[in-house]
Amino acid sequence: MTHHSAPAIAAGRPRSPFLGVNPVFLGHELRRRFNRQTTVFTLLLPAVLYLALFRTAPSHGSVPHGDFAAWMMIGIAVYGACMAATSSAATISIERSAGWMRTIALTPLTPPGYLLVKVVSSVLMAAVPVVVVGALGAATGAHADTRVWVVSLLTAWLGAAVFAALGILMGLAMKPDVVMHMPGLTMTALAFLGNLFIPLSGVMLDISRYTPMYGVATLARYPLTDGWSFGGEHSSLAGALANTALWLAAFSFAAVRRFARSTGRV
Repeated sequence: MTHHSAPAIAAGRPRSPFLGVNPVFLGHELRRRFNRQTTVFTLLLPAVLYLALFRTAPSHGSVPHGDFAAWMMIGIAVYGACMAATSSAATISIERSAGWMRTIALTPLTPPGYLLVKVVSSVLMAAVPVVVVGALGAATGAHADTRVWVVSLLTAWLGAAVFAALGILMGLAMKPDVVMHMPGLTMTALAFLGNLFIPLSGVMLDISRYTPMYGVATLARYPLTDGWSFGGEHSSLAGALANTALWLAAFSFAAVRRFARSTGRV
């Protein structure tokens, strides 16, 4: 009886939604991500933007725990991380067009497991621009409390998970020759709307609160600003957390559903 009960117990166990995820697959994804072309792109653009903007401080207002250069450094770090994660994750479009989705359907790897590996590898890729922009900030004299440097840059990096999910969704919804041009345009537009490049106020700041990049940017800058804008308006920590969580859930749900349709699995 004991001999026959083990398979029955195993068969009765709930199936893990991340079945098939393993370090070998993750390592393969990382090797594919860190190529010369993508690394140079994710290094140069955020660096150039930071150097162009870190001295453009408004004539009024200040931040409680640092200076404008630190405010801009954190914003560009968020932008660079989100751009890197989106661009990296969107390469799933190439795999889809090459028939890789059909191959995945024949393996034990589940849609959530496959997408988890994509998100993790893309977020790791996003660390590159955060480190570069942080180093530039230190080299150009950006001033902030020690806690700001640690918490804000770490938040900028981890917040890229939201946009890794978006990149996967874009990659599954568009053809490779189209999707390769979309992350740059989309992320730049969202960065302007998300209060990353130019301090927003009034109606524009109100609109910004509902856009995808606002939550991550506000969370990353909160240790520096305590939620205050240069115009004296306050953004709540709870609102930024809600924004980030809702956009992450929306992008993730849509990406999983799109992937399930691509493979014919749920």
